[in-house]
Amino acid sequence: MNWITNYVRPRINSIFSRRETPDNLWTKCDECGTMLFHREMAENLNVCTQCGHHMHITPRDRFMALFDGGVFVEVKVPEPVADPLQFRDSKKYPDRMKAAQKKTNEAEAMLVAEGEMGRTPIIAAAQDFSFMGGSMGMYVGNAIIAAAERAVELKRPLVLFSAAGGARMQEGILSLMQMPRTTVAVQMLKEAGLPYIVVLTHPTTGGVTASYAMLGDVHISEPNALICFAGPRVIAQTIGEKLPEGFQRAEYLLDHGMLDRVTKRTEMKEELVTITRMLMGLPPAVRGDLPAPEKVEKAEAKADASKAEAPDEAEGKK
Repeated sequence: MNWITNYVRPRINSIFSRRETPDNLWTKCDECGTMLFHREMAENLNVCTQCGHHMHITPRDRFMALFDGGVFVEVKVPEPVADPLQFRDSKKYPDRMKAAQKKTNEAEAMLVAEGEMGRTPIIAAAQDFSFMGGSMGMYVGNAIIAAAERAVELKRPLVLFSAAGGARMQEGILSLMQMPRTTVAVQMLKEAGLPYIVVLTHPTTGGVTASYAMLGDVHISEPNALICFAGPRVIAQTIGEKLPEGFQRAEYLLDHGMLDRVTKRTEMKEELVTITRMLMGLPPAVRGDLPAPEKVEKAEAKADASKAEAPDEAEGKK
């Protein structure tokens, strides 16, 4: 047995061989270019710790941060007819759907859930821009209707997070019909006297902005989110003029009266809890847990007993 070949050489190779580093440990900020460690990113809800830039976050991760303890139950959404127009461009519509489902691990572009947010029962819906641009198809329309019906049934407020590039062209006129359908769903909430709060995230554009995204009782936006019907590039080319700085961004819209608040993602839950409880006529949220009454009584009795024993010990020493 050659001990150099069988022991020494493998040992040296193991020490000096390059270890492969996973590709998903670091993320580069789109705004400032800072490399951010994945745990740091997750803890800060995909907000850059250097410049505060808000990057994409999935609906599931958003709900984990929104609901108490990350606990929520998904609301079932009726499945629409698959590929009703037999649409095909460079790819078939079903193939695009399969690719988006594989990429996101989600069935469609919107997730609906119920749970408690700051001990306030709510229904929440969120769009996923990474699923075909969060485009509004029949499923998204069904999801908003299902969320509104569930909110009316349980008498809970509805909080919706919008993120979309507009209607889904593969569904043609059927996609555009979701604008009046979702408007009727929002009207159901208003007739039931239930709050409808919209959080507009980057980007919210097209027919989504022209329907359910701008029909809320309160409109909140994440910083620097693009919110518009037609984009600034299209408008600039149409009118042939240079647009103002920050045109159609959240801060610009807040200054011009189209939004109520611009709130950081890391502060969004606290903001939503305060607004929701105010609109529902509930007392302010509990910020901490008090000990159970029995434990308080036992602690007080123990404190009284120790005070009573203290003078006796002092007399014994004298």
